[in-house]
Amino acid sequence: MIELVCASANPDKVVEIAALLDGVALLLPRPSEVPDVVEDADTLVGNARLKAAAICAATGRAAVADDTGLEVDALGGAPGVFAARYAGEGVTYADNRAKLLAELAGVAEPDRTARFTTVAMVVRPDGSETVVEGVCEGLIAPVERGARGFGYDAVFIPVDGDGRTFAEMSDAEKNAISHRGRAFVALAAALR
Repeated sequence: MIELVCASANPDKVVEIAALLDGVALLLPRPSEVPDVVEDADTLVGNARLKAAAICAATGRAAVADDTGLEVDALGGAPGVFAARYAGEGVTYADNRAKLLAELAGVAEPDRTARFTTVAMVVRPDGSETVVEGVCEGLIAPVERGARGFGYDAVFIPVDGDGRTFAEMSDAEKNAISHRGRAFVALAAALR
């Protein structure tokens, strides 16, 4: 099994990534002395590369990173690459969801189409990279539903699901159809 240093400092994402790579890669924690990486690229691939390359350089080991965007069609693709800081810097998940729902007020459910895209990337000390993508189409619910998950899970209804939001699903149900699940399944296959 290969060892990968996880670039994410988000404990929710680390748990998901570890579960998705179980049996393929041993996920090592990001060293606490490594500062946060400024994610100022204008693409998901660019931000994933910034994070993985920084952790690889700091540790001398292969590193894994991901970046996720939420594209809402009625908002011209926003929040896109800025999903984590949609309502501003240092905001909570709830702040981002509240802004999203406020901007979609009055938009009919059939017109609330959206997609999550996750780019997962491994950067190795020799400079080689493995890059994959996972996409999950869905709709933005008119109100929050469910108590599980994080981020936009309480408002995202995946098309491949049964009408529940990600926040109403178990971790296994979510990981089977989610953007991050699809990206890391593809990454696990690429690493085998």
